[in-house]
Amino acid sequence: MLTSLTDGFLCCLLGKTPNAVGPLDSLESSDGFTFLEVKPGRILRVRHSVPERPVSPASPPAPSPERGAVRCQRRITLYRNGQLLIENLGEAESARCPVPDAEAAAPEPAGTAAKRRKRKPKRVVTVDCKKRITSCKGTHGDVVLFFIHGVGGSLDIWKEQLEFFSKLGYEVVAPDLAGHGCSSAPPVAAAYTFYALAEDMRAVFKRYAKKRNILIGHSYGVSFCTFLAHEYPELVHKVIMINGGGPTALEPSLCSIFNLPPCVLHCLSPCLAWSFLKAGFARQGAKEKQLLKEGNAFNVSSFVLRATMSGQYWPEGDELYHAELAVPVLLVHGMHDKFVPIEEDQRMAEILLIAFLKVIDEGSHMVMLECPDTVNTLLHEFVLWEPDTPAARGDGDTK
Repeated sequence: MLTSLTDGFLCCLLGKTPNAVGPLDSLESSDGFTFLEVKPGRILRVRHSVPERPVSPASPPAPSPERGAVRCQRRITLYRNGQLLIENLGEAESARCPVPDAEAAAPEPAGTAAKRRKRKPKRVVTVDCKKRITSCKGTHGDVVLFFIHGVGGSLDIWKEQLEFFSKLGYEVVAPDLAGHGCSSAPPVAAAYTFYALAEDMRAVFKRYAKKRNILIGHSYGVSFCTFLAHEYPELVHKVIMINGGGPTALEPSLCSIFNLPPCVLHCLSPCLAWSFLKAGFARQGAKEKQLLKEGNAFNVSSFVLRATMSGQYWPEGDELYHAELAVPVLLVHGMHDKFVPIEEDQRMAEILLIAFLKVIDEGSHMVMLECPDTVNTLLHEFVLWEPDTPAARGDGDTK
């Protein structure tokens, strides 16, 4: 239904048939949103806010080449039984101890350790690069903040964050995933696999990205941030993960309620929304009910909800994949989150090379709606953060 309405809307405005070959560049609406056609007939609503800046701003003094410079060196060894051994080298050696898998940390019978050392690894990955991690201010024209929501939400869940950073002068971009918010809803399940949605986010990123880009993801949106950071290491400057879970490969559960027949799932939709309210917020008062309504959580069709949850298949996104990232990451966790245990975010902090974990005691899964001021402060501090010295790195006491 939404697809046909959008097609008709585009046809009237642009005088072209809905099945015209070639994606549209973009279409601006009167309410400040952009409708971006990432593929023929696949249209995403995007909130893109560009601050007004002088035409010829005075160029700031060039920073020292060594300011914020970090040497990222680590060796990652994957064994055939799935055991992962991470060794930080060089400057990072004193910041973190090797991070073995939980199996390796367990006590072993006598003689087993010697046998284990002789095993040949399945794969060895070496990360060796030098990055400049600098402060990103709203006055900097080369900085863009991308906000990516999770399953059942929309860009509206970022309302407080978009307003906060826009007022500070930042350029912000927030898309609706396909089938969510006001984006088109293709009638085939294949349109909602991880890979299909990830390619949508790649198209949005390539359209608006500048020299320094900061990715902010919530829940399922964190996976797309990780994907983009892995694909574009030179363009992604920092990443913020909000209640995103552990560094595990995605695989839909065979026992998931979302694998029920569509007719049954449609009848359960009101119950799902209420369950989300109970689990997504630390409190369940009138304010939280209004936030749930305004944030468009679970305001999607039962078909899109089922297809999106069933399409969460991403075997590449395992611990090794995350351990290869050399970008600084801020992890924000709502203490009362019933969807994502804190142990998962703690494991993520252990795996990542440069990571900081911040826990909000009053928040839950929808912490950006429950505690907007606290979240905005944490995000802004991280956006402005840069290492004090060239040898700076993530400190263990921040996790």
